Amino acid sequence: MAAKMLPVLKLATKVSIAGGALYVAYDNGLLGGSEQGSEVLEKAKAAIPPAVDEWVKYFGFQLPAIPKVGFSPVEAWNSGVQSSISVLSSGPTAVGGYTNQGLQYMKDLIK
Repeated sequence: MAAKMLPVLKLATKVSIAGGALYVAYDNGLLGGSEQGSEVLEKAKAAIPPAVDEWVKYFGFQLPAIPKVGFSPVEAWNSGVQSSISVLSSGPTAVGGYTNQGLQYMKDLIK
């Protein structure tokens, strides 16, 4: 009986952890817009160092210094989507230009 309950218990634990992580992410605004994500990032930057210092004092070991990252999610939000749309919007013009070049090349070969 216990052998059949173990997989169910494992699945329930995994689903609970995943659901809890999703709830915390949603509750803190990580699934919102870029400004909201930036605010959450600033809150995390302010809250994590004191917590790490407390743990370092408790366990008695030293961690390496945190590197400074000059990254703003507001500036980079959906930059991949924007570049993809830019390529797609310029695609018909580029294809037309390549077609004209190919036709001109074929005309030059026939002459």
